[in-house]
Amino acid sequence: MAATLIVITPSPSLAVSSTSSPAPSSSCSSFCPSSYKQQAIALLESSRHVQPSLPVNIRSKTALSLPKAGHTHALWARFDGRSETELPVELEAITSEEALDSALASAKESSKPIIVDWMAQWCRKCIYLKPKLEKLAADYQPDIKFYFVDVNTVPQALVRRADVTKMPTIQLWKDGEKCDEVIGGHKAWLVIEEVREMIEKHVR
Repeated sequence: MAATLIVITPSPSLAVSSTSSPAPSSSCSSFCPSSYKQQAIALLESSRHVQPSLPVNIRSKTALSLPKAGHTHALWARFDGRSETELPVELEAITSEEALDSALASAKESSKPIIVDWMAQWCRKCIYLKPKLEKLAADYQPDIKFYFVDVNTVPQALVRRADVTKMPTIQLWKDGEKCDEVIGGHKAWLVIEEVREMIEKHVR
């Protein structure tokens, strides 16, 4: 179970709305910047209705720092009891077309997509992004499996099949077909947010 907190920070007050899935939305509230983190946690806690004894783990690209006026901040919390110390989840290597077919068949059987990170050892952005994807993978386990492909160590027929031309490229495959992708040539935290949005778009 998870909840998402959208924080919009007009000046001089901060308007907060919370939506959760599957928990119902909380009412709007306002709070001062000095108690931003505490009240964000409290608001997310208020949307919990399953297993209330479990801790709330909050993550944000702003790291719960004080918000700037006029900015929008997206936070989310995990209610499954896993702690940050259990992160990350190592990505599983795909080394052949047969391995990709096997991963796709397993995902199709469970009606879940898979995420494939197409990367190369010589690509500095790929190497920097991979551990961040491993942290993201922990948020979706065991439902969605994350894989990686080193394009220099697999048959080029596999790379052509995925139509990969730039790296890193993070693709979502579902029902045996490539459905969507994110080209990861910009800042890593933005790439991770785009990958998360891609997953949420295709997982209903």
